[in-house]
Amino acid sequence: MFIFAIAIVVKICDIQFVHGDTYRDLAETRTVKNVTIPANRGNIYSADGSLLATSVPKYDIRIDALAPSDATFNKYLVSLSDSLSRYSGKSSSYYQNQLRKARANKNRYFLLARNIGYSDYARMRNFPMLNLGAFKGGLIVEQTTKREYPMGGIAQRSIGYERYDEDGNVTRPGIDGAYGVQYLRGVDGHRLKQKIGNGQWKPLTDYNEIEPRDGYDVYSTIDTNIQDIAHHALLEQLEKYKADHGCVVVMEVATGEIRAISNLGRTSDGYYYEKLNYAVGESHEPGSTFKLMAVTAALEDKVIDTSDVVDTKNGVLTFYGKHVRDSHHGGYGKITVSEAFEVSSNTGIVQAIYGSYKNNPKKFVDRLDAMNLNNKLDLPILGEGTPIIPHPDDKQRWNGIALQWMAYGYGVSFTPLQTLTFYNAVANDGEMVKPRFIREVKEFDQTVERFDKEVINPKIASEETIKKVQQLLKNVVEKEHGTGHRLYSSNFSMAGKTGTCQKDYKNKEKLNYISSFAGYFPADNPKYSCIVVIHEPDKSVGYYGADVSGPVFKKIAQKIFTDTPIYDEVKTLEVKNTSVENEYQEYYSVVNNGKAIMPDVTGLPAMDAVSLLENMGLKVKFNGVGVVKKQSVEKGVKIKPNQTVELES
Repeated sequence: MFIFAIAIVVKICDIQFVHGDTYRDLAETRTVKNVTIPANRGNIYSADGSLLATSVPKYDIRIDALAPSDATFNKYLVSLSDSLSRYSGKSSSYYQNQLRKARANKNRYFLLARNIGYSDYARMRNFPMLNLGAFKGGLIVEQTTKREYPMGGIAQRSIGYERYDEDGNVTRPGIDGAYGVQYLRGVDGHRLKQKIGNGQWKPLTDYNEIEPRDGYDVYSTIDTNIQDIAHHALLEQLEKYKADHGCVVVMEVATGEIRAISNLGRTSDGYYYEKLNYAVGESHEPGSTFKLMAVTAALEDKVIDTSDVVDTKNGVLTFYGKHVRDSHHGGYGKITVSEAFEVSSNTGIVQAIYGSYKNNPKKFVDRLDAMNLNNKLDLPILGEGTPIIPHPDDKQRWNGIALQWMAYGYGVSFTPLQTLTFYNAVANDGEMVKPRFIREVKEFDQTVERFDKEVINPKIASEETIKKVQQLLKNVVEKEHGTGHRLYSSNFSMAGKTGTCQKDYKNKEKLNYISSFAGYFPADNPKYSCIVVIHEPDKSVGYYGADVSGPVFKKIAQKIFTDTPIYDEVKTLEVKNTSVENEYQEYYSVVNNGKAIMPDVTGLPAMDAVSLLENMGLKVKFNGVGVVKKQSVEKGVKIKPNQTVELES
């Protein structure tokens, strides 16, 4: 027995003096933990300052029913219940019974409201008893953030959205994902929480141990007016032709800035929404829009000229049992290369290209490579499709008809954005610039990084060649025989090329079409380039590029550059998702009249002060930890939207 007692004493000494610190640390980690406070993701803005993506705070309000003293609980029970009743519509007696039951059951985590907005949170934290804080009143506030997109589904695939898998992991496509890690995500903060039983934890203090640093704001190149025009022009045409899907991209010629990008796909119920980023990711045979690349290459190699005459052979050419046909029955007879391009004669262009390169097809492919057509654009947005240009050394892709089929856009593949980048280079007098989605990144009012024009190729072809193909594109619209002549307007000029490409042509039962139009406007000194691609229009309604995609191009150009009532309406563009708009206005409440007054936030916990000021549309910098002791803008001073306020503890 004596020996057993000695053993106990030794063990106690070991626990207390030898391993005491270890066991105390272990006990503390089991009752207190450092909880991550997620930083708010930065906002995404359009080029015209409209909000495209934002993080809106949501709050769960709970009460530790054991925290208030008996005197405090009894004093404020009825008045708190009355306030909760007015807020929720439930009776005061209901809340009195629930709160008494929670206290009797020693519930230290009783839920009062879940997933509420900032204004409701600000109201509830001033309710009787709750306004005494965490330790005297039992108030527990848990904040989360929800990513919102005030413009709704417009440009969703390019701006971004949140997609959760079964395990709760989130992925974000578009700008929100591409610039998330480096700029938008921010740095998380930390807050101590104490275990209060039954797996429940409550904040140990009213402030965070480490304040989160919110992410930077990203300013995109998207113009919401042009985006709205492009979206609705595309949607209208998709519905008219009952097409499967389509996309439109509008790019600023000189800079490569993407002003609008819309990707719409049809659902099983017949509606259209942004299913996939077709403009960036869908590589397909372009058809006749590739004739610009083919003719540019041949002109640059000086193996043809626009005045050369080609024989369209009654509209049919045959190679190894395979036929090249013109859409115009009987062909066009003998015409110039310029005319063949303008009427989009397949046989005429094939004659010009095949006749010039049949003895050295590698020269043709090398010229295409030199014009950067065989390279990805290296976009920040993930999922870019790979361009395909077969090479004579590639025995799997090259055969006796490869060159002929390439001449009019078959056997090669590009994404719409890759095709547009080449057309934009022609509009830009030969300078090929990289498509750009982001203009700058800011923290408060300070620029963190600016994204300038990035040149891919300073000169895809000589000035002589560029001038010739610019004239060809202009003729397509302006000349009466041009395939794009129905787009012609005396009010503004356009230049471009129609495209009608067969899809699944190896199976007659599945045969379908891709209708496209690529070009720029105005034709002289162009401001914007644009591509419209529509897949699988109803063949009984129409499928030619001039009929299906051309009108979308024209409508976009018309509404941008003409003073029509329709354009006036577009300039008063409203947020599409009104519920999101209300959420946004509730939290940020951007002041437009300049009459907002700076409140006194000294004495408030940092989280509350920051939320309050951001709710008023201010940018807030906080230095320190805990309660606010000093503010850079004095109370009562008029404040302006986006003004920066510094707080110190």
